[in-house]
Formats: sequence, C-alpha cells, structure tokens
Amino acid sequence: MIELDFKKCGGLIPAIAQDWKTGDVLMLAYINEESWNETLKTGAATYWSRSRNKLWKKGEESGNRQMVKEILIDCDEDTVIFKVEQIGGAACHEGYRSCFFRRLESDGSLNVVGERIFDPKEVYKK
Repeated sequence: MIELDFKKCGGLIPAIAQDWKTGDVLMLAYINEESWNETLKTGAATYWSRSRNKLWKKGEESGNRQMVKEILIDCDEDTVIFKVEQIGGAACHEGYRSCFFRRLESDGSLNVVGERIFDPKEVYKK
C-alpha cells in the first residue's frame, strides 16, 4: 500500500477534488493520515478541517457529498487528486459548484463566473 508523506507539511497534505467526468477542479482541501484512511475505507471524501481541527466528511452538513472514483498521487507522494462524483451539485460552501467561481480580471477586480447552486444561509443554519 502507498505510504503518503505526511511528515513534510506538519501532517497535512493538499487534496484536490476534481469532477471525475468533466475534469473541473472543484476545491482544494487538506488531508491527514486519519482522513486519508477514512477516505480509503468508506469511498467518501474525508478531509481535515483546519479551522475546526477535526475530520470533515464532505457534505456532512450540506448534503453535497463527494464519492471518490479515482485517486491520483503526485511524484513526491505529498499531494493527491480525488476524482469525485459530486453529489448535490455544489462543492463550495458559498453555494457554487466549484470553489473557483471567480476570475481575476486584468483591472485587478474579481468577476463571478460560476452559478450559485444554493444559498448558504439556508443550508448552514447555525
């Protein structure tokens, strides 16, 4: 079994979520050894939440889950790509399909180029 190098970056490595059919980059998150093993065990993308300091199974609050179809590992074994089936349509906590929904324009402004799928105020009621 592959041994990812979690030591280089203090126990966390980047995990890129990519739509397995379209190739669209949906988001970037981080995994630790525990979330890696949980992802392998369940097939559901599980990350490490740096802000909450705990495991984060994608979609546990929103229902917008990610089922891993394929995993690619980089040459240094310290970054992964999860090719996922995005269930629920949105990967972004702001309600967009992709977290990369804004484009930097030549004048320095940000232009929203993605379509909002859900209202986060309605989904994340705290």
